Amino acid sequence: MSNRYPTDALKALDAQHHLHPFTNHKSLRASGARVIVHAEGPYFWDSEGKKVLDGMSGLWTTSIGYGRKEIADTAAAQIMELAYYNTFFQTTHPRVVELSAKLATVAPAGIKNVFYGSSGSESNDTAIRLIRYYWAAIKNEPKRRIIIGRRYGYHGSTIAATSMGGMGLMHGQMYPLYDGFRHVMEPYWYGNAEEGETPEAFGLRAAKAIEDEILAVGPENVAAFAGEPVQGAGGLKIAPSTYWPEVQRIVDKYGILLLADEVITGFGRLGKWFASDYYGIKPDLVTFAKAATSGYIPLSGVLVGDRIANALENHDDEFYHGYTYSGHPVACAVALKTIEIMEREKLVERNNEFGGPRLARMLAKFKDHPLVGEVRSVGMLGAIELVANKKTRKRFDDPGRVGTICRNHFAREGYIMRAIGDTMVTAPPFTMTEEHFAEAEGVIAKSLDLTLAEVKGELEA
Repeated sequence: MSNRYPTDALKALDAQHHLHPFTNHKSLRASGARVIVHAEGPYFWDSEGKKVLDGMSGLWTTSIGYGRKEIADTAAAQIMELAYYNTFFQTTHPRVVELSAKLATVAPAGIKNVFYGSSGSESNDTAIRLIRYYWAAIKNEPKRRIIIGRRYGYHGSTIAATSMGGMGLMHGQMYPLYDGFRHVMEPYWYGNAEEGETPEAFGLRAAKAIEDEILAVGPENVAAFAGEPVQGAGGLKIAPSTYWPEVQRIVDKYGILLLADEVITGFGRLGKWFASDYYGIKPDLVTFAKAATSGYIPLSGVLVGDRIANALENHDDEFYHGYTYSGHPVACAVALKTIEIMEREKLVERNNEFGGPRLARMLAKFKDHPLVGEVRSVGMLGAIELVANKKTRKRFDDPGRVGTICRNHFAREGYIMRAIGDTMVTAPPFTMTEEHFAEAEGVIAKSLDLTLAEVKGELEA
């Protein structure tokens, strides 16, 4: 496409006025931001005309690809019919009613209610409020306020969501960490397993860490366990097969709530509508965002299980919580259209039958590369571990440095993979074809080789 955007002027204005999320602003303002100006299907274009295959779906988000005219038409029609009205004060509107009913048909079993927000962070804040309100106000057990999460768990960047998450660097900027949260080991076999420990044995040990923490703080003080079915922003950590069944047994044993953060995994990414169904767990709360609208407009929510919803319904008290944009009519209309497209094109089934297996085959081709310690995937989520020593799994000095080098090669060569430390992560759109996978495979091969050329002297035999 032709370049009609003044790249240098836009970069300069951006540097003067725009504070970016998760950014070293000194570094960014020295180099300038990449200006993205157009997107269609699985591709985006920058202001200099570079076409790039978006292997991260924006930010784990644009599952059905860019440029869907029927979504734009749906949003425009809804804006003309009812652009906005709140859902406070005992009011509702057709789109939020229709979406709520639709979500009840695809949600995990035992869930028929939803509370809306605009971001995953908001939804996890809502979940925290619901968990503590349930125990304190409804069950009259106010001591139950501890929520157990995991190291490298990511639940958003608000104060409460950051506290529930297990990101140490984020905690370091909290001044101090919000009270009432504990964190246990993450189910990351490649990084945490003991010598000779099988994935199955490790999965049980990682789950036991939750039970150990419950006993350490006292079961009577624990409200919930919170976890992503697959840890995304913490490095695409996929739990062994034994982990989630054992977690379910533990939460059932102690009667605590289970919060599944499906902001990344919800709406089909693992070949099921929700990863909770993929892993066979029965959460009391499921948070979602991102793919609910394929990122076309902000919408998030908490799917609320019957255990909590029935208690709310039978408790004669006002729940003092909500957002201006809870159940926004345009966002709900776009979500309904997104789900309609996914059902019509059978994209959830396609991930199970084609996308997930094809991604796994693509990544497997690089497991013997000199830089690669492990490749792993589940559904349309995948990762490549970059290591200095394949046999000992030793990492490179200055974690994240080699990942950044590799990420920059990917961006220049035309396929986006995210660097989380020295782990390269991909979450492609659900519409990837064989041709798109072949294109991505070529970029991965070239980018790994270019990275190897820069760091070859650091590899250990």
